[in-house]
This record gives sequence, structure tokens and C-alpha cells, in this order.
Amino acid sequence: MHAAALAIISACVPEPASMLHRTLALALLFAPTVAEAQLCEGQSAAIAPDGRAFGHLPYGDAPETELVTLPSEYSVGNPCVVRADILPDLLRLFAAAQGDPSVMGQLRALSCQRSIARQRSVFCRGETSSPADRAISVAPPGYSEHSTGYALDFAVRPANGCPDAEACMAATPAARWLRANAPRFGFEQSFPGGNKQHVKWEPWHWRWVGATEAAPGAAKARFVFARARRLYPADPGVLPLVVKVTVQPPVPVAPVIAVPSKRKRR
Repeated sequence: MHAAALAIISACVPEPASMLHRTLALALLFAPTVAEAQLCEGQSAAIAPDGRAFGHLPYGDAPETELVTLPSEYSVGNPCVVRADILPDLLRLFAAAQGDPSVMGQLRALSCQRSIARQRSVFCRGETSSPADRAISVAPPGYSEHSTGYALDFAVRPANGCPDAEACMAATPAARWLRANAPRFGFEQSFPGGNKQHVKWEPWHWRWVGATEAAPGAAKARFVFARARRLYPADPGVLPLVVKVTVQPPVPVAPVIAVPSKRKRR
């Protein structure tokens, strides 16, 4: 259907009107996705004019060919599946945390990549509450960073009575270490307290964008999160590369003094 419609647009729109061509094509491609965004059975998301659902930005599924499973000793509960690009930095983060006595515990991956279908089952488990209430703690299907394969939730072991998905986790030594060191490994906290995206503070939820843009896979991850990073900066976040340019001070120039001309007397 999309291909046929695009063919009609190509035939009807003159070549000089390429901008109109692209606008119509994009509108045709994306409008059905927004119109058909579904939550649970018989429920649909209230899509805001900026495309968000209950404050959450839309994201697609990660290709299965780009997913790998984290070794089980680094995860809690279900197997942790992530994009292959994230794995080297994630393993280095775990190793650094394990070697630092200030952590006073172990950091582990609790919840990693979740497909849109899996996100729907998670979101719809509490159908006794309204979708808006559920969206405070769980992103609607199609609107979760987890589906990209670049985001995960961390847990601390031993938990010492603190539930995994609670703000008390932020006060643990391991979580404080994570906040101070995660950006070195390319991770940033997506939803800091009081964020402008109006999403619940999640000190356990981090997304990977690469410590530098040159890191393998970082450009793709940064493209996926470009809008979120521009409109709703992470805290702490991976800082952009700052290039310092040394400018030589200007050389002082002696002022030019005008000498009055001498006129001959007649």
C-alpha cells in the first residue's frame, strides 16, 4: 500500500517540487503508525501533537540479528539481551565496578532489551489501573527505550531490603558509583529527577550512546536517541566532545597620528 501510494505521488508531483514530495511521503509513512498505536486490548495511546504517549517518545524494535545475550553471571532474573555494540562497554563497566571496593556490592543487569510485543505484555499486566497510571512506571508498547536494545535497568546485589525499581536504590554505594562512572563507559541516565520529559525518575535506567561518537555503534545509538538527547538531556550524560581552539591575541597596532599639512602663504 505504501509503495503504491508513493508511486502515485512520484508520478503526480513534478520534479522541482521535491520538498513537497518528501513531505507527502513522510506523512503517508508515519501517519498510519501513529493512528494505529495500540496499548492493551481495546485501548489505544493518547498521542500528543509531538508524537509522545504519556510523555514517552516512540521507539522501534531492535533487529534480532544485532542482539546478543549477556553472560548469565552479570544478570538477574531473565537472560539479558542487548545490542552487540553495547556489550564491550557493559562488560568493562561491570569489571570496573567489581574491582572498586567503594561499590560495596555488585552491579547487575536486571531488565534489558524488550521487544514491543514483550513490552505490551508488561504494560498490560496491571489493567485494573488506567493506562496513564501504568505509564508512570512502565512505558507503553512502542514507546520504551528498552525495545532499542541500547537501554537496560541495573540492580544492586545484595539488595539489602531495597526493591530493584525504587528510588532507594539511588542511595546505595553501588548506584552512587554508577552515577559517577557510567558516562566513562558510554552510559547516561535517561530519566533524571524532575526531567522535562515528565517521566518518572528512574535512577536504575541507563541508555548506551558510546563514550565517544567514534566508538563502534555509537553513531547509530546516538541517532536513535537524538531527539531525546536534544530535548530532554540525560543527567548524568555523556558529554559531547569539546574542541578547544587557541586564539592568538591580536597584535597591537600603533595609532596613526594625522600630521596637519603646511600650506604656503601667498
